[in-house]
Amino acid sequence: QVQVVESGGGLVQAGGSLRLSCTASGLTFSSRAMGWFRQAPGKEREFVGAISRVGSGAYFADSVKGRFTIFRDNARNTVALQMNSLKPEDTAVYYCAADKVPYRGGVTTDKNSYDYWGQGTQVTVSS
Repeated sequence: QVQVVESGGGLVQAGGSLRLSCTASGLTFSSRAMGWFRQAPGKEREFVGAISRVGSGAYFADSVKGRFTIFRDNARNTVALQMNSLKPEDTAVYYCAADKVPYRGGVTTDKNSYDYWGQGTQVTVSS
């Protein structure tokens, strides 16, 4: 059974930093690109960033480029989202998910291409 669990959310002031972690079990972690998505109240779930299965490449939404980075440790089946210079508009529930397609050559930004979603972790940025 595949499990994906996020942690690390919380309340932070604008300009601050948070690091989210995601651990996946029950799948061959190193075969899957991993993505981070977020969903604010009343809005669609949107792509934040993704990292390739071996960590050689990452891609970010324009709204977070230059502020967020992604790391993965395949030995520990974990992926982290480092968020710096946070803004109130970053407030959302953040989700981690595994790419449906094993051994993809890069990453995909399409949320429909991801399965095995975590339960989400709330990030609130106060102004």
